[in-house]
Amino acid sequence: MGDRGSGSVAVQAAASSVVLPLELIDKCIGSKIWIIMRNEKEFVGTLRGFDEFVNLVLEDVTEFESTMEGVLVNKLDQIFLNGNNVCMLLPGSEGPTYSLDQLISST
Repeated sequence: MGDRGSGSVAVQAAASSVVLPLELIDKCIGSKIWIIMRNEKEFVGTLRGFDEFVNLVLEDVTEFESTMEGVLVNKLDQIFLNGNNVCMLLPGSEGPTYSLDQLISST
């Protein structure tokens, strides 16, 4: 019987060290984050907020859109991203690296 008790303590300890996805995103608020979308777009900006559907609000945003001519770069003050289209979140990243001949500025 003593073994069952110590096993439940181990399970409780393991459960307390689990980090849920929304907890990880919450730790990123105020930090740079790289968002890869389901389409040909990527965004890098400061995470300002999110909800349980992973809808995201970013500030000081750089948008990267892959086109046949190259990568279109667009600067935005703020953007709302629909969580249904988010493919991957990369906290603390400065975003994609492209050579200058691949970039097309939209400004």
